[in-house]
Amino acid sequence: MAHEGLWEQLDKLDRQKTAKRAKCQYLGEPERYVIVLLNTEYVVNLSDKAIFSEQSGSAPVAAEFLKQLCVLAYLINAQDLPLANKLARPETLPGGQFFFRGQHQLPTEELESAFGEYPERLYKIAEQFNAKRCEFGDASIELYVLPRIPLTIVIWRSDEEFGARASILFDQTAASHLPLDALSAAVNLAVEALVKEPE
Repeated sequence: MAHEGLWEQLDKLDRQKTAKRAKCQYLGEPERYVIVLLNTEYVVNLSDKAIFSEQSGSAPVAAEFLKQLCVLAYLINAQDLPLANKLARPETLPGGQFFFRGQHQLPTEELESAFGEYPERLYKIAEQFNAKRCEFGDASIELYVLPRIPLTIVIWRSDEEFGARASILFDQTAASHLPLDALSAAVNLAVEALVKEPE
């Protein structure tokens, strides 16, 4: 079973306290958490050790590996903290200077390719994720991956002198809620969703 160690950790935690820390719902019979990931509601079924989304009128869809990782790591690690409302670059998070390199570099190039010529497209696509417009760069949004994990995505348009640029910023509290590997996975899920979403 994928993520067996994480399921074991989660099972040992107090259900009500976990739901409060993670800003999600806990329901009994069967025991489950209901949590929003990228504007989609997921059920985390503790007895079956299964995570799936329930769309009205269609069969439940099992969450893929990275989504499971993000949800489980978040339920285990999230803290009952208010947002700092201060943006942080990935390398300024605790341990981030060494982590967000090489294979863990954030996927800004995908954002540059998708939105560099037409940054306004970001706003259209972001509506589907309930993202909020921001005032940075040529287009920017605040997008919640998980209830306590907002990402701020900023795009600068390409022109004759410079290529497109993109930044991904976190709230300063981000590393309190997710270990860096899960935070990196959450960013990749968000970028993948934005880039592949048709307008």
